[in-house]
Amino acid sequence: MKKALFVVPLALFFISCQQKPSEKTMEAPKPAEQPAQVERKEEAVSDKGIGPIKEVKLGPIDQNLAKKGKEIFDSKCASCHKLEEKYVGPPLKGVTKRRKPEWIMNMILNPAEMVQKDPIAKGHLAEYPTQMPFQDISQEDARAILEYLRSIDEK
Repeated sequence: MKKALFVVPLALFFISCQQKPSEKTMEAPKPAEQPAQVERKEEAVSDKGIGPIKEVKLGPIDQNLAKKGKEIFDSKCASCHKLEEKYVGPPLKGVTKRRKPEWIMNMILNPAEMVQKDPIAKGHLAEYPTQMPFQDISQEDARAILEYLRSIDEK
């Protein structure tokens, strides 16, 4: 019996001394020991989309700009988009009522990144399994397309 009283405390002593390495590292490192933080600047997903357009100031519809936008739309967009029916891409009538102008322009100018990071654009890719291609459209031409879509939605 005396031997058991000696062995049990000795065993408990050895067990407590054999702390696992992962248990030893549970303490938070001291501030001086923390590795330098690398800043990652990711653009926040917003209702303005992801791309170069941060703000669009709208006024009354510019009919000359809308006319130019229709020409660009007919040559670069109409093969995949119709105004009132699903086609390769979603119908665009009413898009200016559903989306901010910045989102529309960023989708035109930056479709690949929009589909990767913007939840609305991702949803469109799930519904329309063809990725919208980059059409090499300038910001001025994207603004003209926006004006054309606004003119359609105003009617």
